[in-house]
Amino acid sequence: MSEQFKIFLSQLSETNATLDYFTDFKKIKSNVNKIAIKLNQLNYLIGKENLKEAVKELYQENPKVFEVLDILIAIRKNKKAKTFNNNGEIVLLDTYFTSSETILEYIEDTGLADVFRNKDVTNLVDYVFGIEVGLDTNARKNRGGDNMSKAVSLFFDRHNIVYEKEVKNTVFPEIESLGADVKQFDFVIKTQKKTYLIETNFYNTGGSKLNEVARAYSDVAPKINKYPNFEFVWITDGQGWLTAKNKLEEAYNIISSLYNLTTLENFITKVQEEV
Repeated sequence: MSEQFKIFLSQLSETNATLDYFTDFKKIKSNVNKIAIKLNQLNYLIGKENLKEAVKELYQENPKVFEVLDILIAIRKNKKAKTFNNNGEIVLLDTYFTSSETILEYIEDTGLADVFRNKDVTNLVDYVFGIEVGLDTNARKNRGGDNMSKAVSLFFDRHNIVYEKEVKNTVFPEIESLGADVKQFDFVIKTQKKTYLIETNFYNTGGSKLNEVARAYSDVAPKINKYPNFEFVWITDGQGWLTAKNKLEEAYNIISSLYNLTTLENFITKVQEEV
């Protein structure tokens, strides 16, 4: 391992999270609003001792309100969750929502019945808001990538670097070496000397994806750099790379313009000199 690469590894950041990274309240509010009417109608069940009768009455009034019962146990409808029923058969969760009898079975067996009878929650809209906050943590990995793009944008803006975002390689037909595959670059910066095609990402944790990313960029960089007017730039960070440092080192030796958030200033200086 070269001393230069050791320095690069030592610079990897523990996080790129800003406060808006942790929870996307706008998305949460939107998700809750889509089903708020049904949740308000389900509030009828809260505090009812005779849930069998209450479910039957509500089902006769509007059977569609029970379509949102899955989110009450933190399952999204699009997940197509499956379960064993009382006959030992594997069934889709939403098959319970087709009759008042199976709805009651679902409510009793999931434990929701006690929650309703004991008034452990008083408003299902507020309750689902809390569930959505919990489920939103699964989206943080995607927001980590978005946050990296945001961080790099701030660097460029601070130094008055002109750039384009999310540019497809089809804009540059002269780069024939990329073949027929359509690739979208996070940023494109044009100077008097070169056009820089830039990818950004950030990894808090390890995994096989890091090896795949490093391998893919090691493959694409020479294909772009063979054209004197173009250069591939990779800006990456995050201590997840410590679990894939061998593959990152291979990429480091292949990709001449590989930066992290600490060394990004070097790239900015280079661009400024060419403007």
